[in-house]
Amino acid sequence: MNRLYHESEDWVQQGACRRYDPELFFPVSTTGPGRHDAELAKAVCRSCTVRQECLRWALRAGEAHGVWGATTPEERRYMRRELLPAAS
Repeated sequence: MNRLYHESEDWVQQGACRRYDPELFFPVSTTGPGRHDAELAKAVCRSCTVRQECLRWALRAGEAHGVWGATTPEERRYMRRELLPAAS
């Protein structure tokens, strides 16, 4: 199990996502039919009180799948690129 998860487990218990089927947050795709599921998951996240903690965890952990903190894997990849200093 990922150690980052255990160190910050308290916020997980407060997540709005806990009231939904976990599959909603892991759509097959963020395009085509999966886009609707991704948008539903992001809507749940936007109402969540621990959204920022969730997003920070996903960015630190390099989470490559699922909707975390109202972001898709593609959006997080973009965010990580923006946060990393440019190679010299």
